[in-house]
Amino acid sequence: MLLKKTNIHDKLLREQFKKTNEDSVINWVNQFLKKTPSPNERILENLASDSIEDTNEFDFDLLDSKRIFHEKSIQKICIDYRLRFLDSRFFKGAFPQEALTEIANLEQTHNLSLSGFKIMAPSKMFVLNKTDDPLLFAPMGNGYYYLIHKWGNDLHPLRKLLMWPFKNFENLIFTILLSSVIATMLVPDGLFTREQSFSQDVMVFFFMFKSIAAVVLFYGFALGKNFNNAIWKCKFDKAI
Repeated sequence: MLLKKTNIHDKLLREQFKKTNEDSVINWVNQFLKKTPSPNERILENLASDSIEDTNEFDFDLLDSKRIFHEKSIQKICIDYRLRFLDSRFFKGAFPQEALTEIANLEQTHNLSLSGFKIMAPSKMFVLNKTDDPLLFAPMGNGYYYLIHKWGNDLHPLRKLLMWPFKNFENLIFTILLSSVIATMLVPDGLFTREQSFSQDVMVFFFMFKSIAAVVLFYGFALGKNFNNAIWKCKFDKAI
């Protein structure tokens, strides 16, 4: 059976509205004004610039409430799916024309020049040219961000499960213990002696645990890996 891919925008909506009702956000339901040609060069310069702006003066009456997300919701999704939330200048992929047009439309509608852009995407998007579900945000202040555009492919449907061991130290230890138990059960009885005793099973388990833990530690330290809750805003490329 084919599994449906994970849409990070949908996950963000679910996480956001666990904490607050849509009615508690200002009723921003008006649609954007008609599209106009975008000044691509200026927008691309802003996307690539090192901006210290943490807010944009949006007209709240013209915003779509379903595109407004608090940093805590973004952080939760980033940790669950091992994503990063960094300044757009660190993004190594190409910005599609649709994203540039959305920025231009927002700027014209709200009569401002957007800055301080953020990208939420898998770590490899900040190192390699990939197309796995990047989301472009603009800061609104007070920890809120406005989703400008989403493009690329949806994430693998099992990504959350596959990244669960890397979420924190406790999850990693549990995964190593579970893997050790499974590996111990796969060792045939009588491999070392004619009659396998419980004490021998325990010895095999500890051997498996040390072996698996050693591989994990080597992989983690050698490649500079870290846990999801430590890298979601990390700017260093080795923490993939």
